[in-house]
Amino acid sequence: MGLREHVICDSDLHVMEPPDLWERYIDPAYRHAAPRGLSEIPRDMRVRVKNRVVLRLGATRPMHVDGRKTGWQKDHDTVYAASEARGWDPASQIDAMDAEGLDLAVLYPSRGLFVLGIDSSEQIGGDGLEPEFASAIARAYNDWLKDFCDHAPDRMFGAGMVAPHDVPGAVAEARRCVEELGFKAIFLAPAAVNRRPWHHPAYDPLWAEIQRLGVPVAFHGGGQTYLTPDFGLEVLDRLMLWHTFSQPLGIQFATACLCGGGVLERFPDLKVALLEGNCSWAPWFLYRLDEHWEWTGWYEAPELTMPPSEYFKRNCWISVEADEVTVPHFVETFGDERLIFSTDYPHGDSKYPHAVSAFDKLPLAEASKARIVSSNWAALYDIPLVKKT
Repeated sequence: MGLREHVICDSDLHVMEPPDLWERYIDPAYRHAAPRGLSEIPRDMRVRVKNRVVLRLGATRPMHVDGRKTGWQKDHDTVYAASEARGWDPASQIDAMDAEGLDLAVLYPSRGLFVLGIDSSEQIGGDGLEPEFASAIARAYNDWLKDFCDHAPDRMFGAGMVAPHDVPGAVAEARRCVEELGFKAIFLAPAAVNRRPWHHPAYDPLWAEIQRLGVPVAFHGGGQTYLTPDFGLEVLDRLMLWHTFSQPLGIQFATACLCGGGVLERFPDLKVALLEGNCSWAPWFLYRLDEHWEWTGWYEAPELTMPPSEYFKRNCWISVEADEVTVPHFVETFGDERLIFSTDYPHGDSKYPHAVSAFDKLPLAEASKARIVSSNWAALYDIPLVKKT
């Protein structure tokens, strides 16, 4: 049975939000300060929030430079042209899924990856995001995403955004996303707000609610924001360099906090998705985290009842890139039951419309490939596997 005969699911398919999303959907009380996407460049994921532009690109810009491309593959002007001409509308998303061979997908943001990438106002002298404003930004995105998914609710499923600037608001919004909007995950960027790591007890009400709702909390980074730590390492001024670090380091940070910081001890049924930062680092990283637990855990982490790697194996799913040829290292250590697949459409490093074909060439057993694109995804998101008709 070939790979394409299975139900093929994308764990992390991106939407490209319209630049005026927040102006149209945000609570009228905040419309005067609504974030706005920068739309003069195709597929530009930057968004203006208050007086800042995030994501921060420094000297890099996603545009033509002396006739050459920067920021994405050279053929993307062609393969994304139809979707771009239609304003990235829901019908174009389904067409893209069909072109790639995807049956089902959970949808994550593009501009929304960065829109909350500023500390709250009390941390940076009043120039940040007030907690209520941050929650309003998240609610607006979720309302828009619900309308987007409703075009094909049997194939597209939402991952709801919550604002960690406002933990009570995040709890309420997570509940609304799942119980009213029907979303299948809660999304967070990995960087900490106000320098408060994810194992801080202030977040416990959020983890408790997400655990109760039975959906995963999904961590997905993407680039440089104004939060600390900056997983692009701040001093690197080239996309080639800082982007190499930003996404893997972001989900490594989340892994350390949740597996080593006691979150998954306190919330043993919390499902965690670690997205778009490769998986091949995990054998080394969890070995090192275990080593440090053995060394200092008796006084720094006395609440842990097992090594951090055991929490990782019990609670975490992690995505493999379409052409991540080092994936056998992960499978040799952790098996194939917690790997999930993504095309990364429509971003600059996506292999669309050949991501599924690239994944099918990875040095994995056929049974492993089938699990990664289907049953593992279903176990994470609790969505039945149905082949598109």
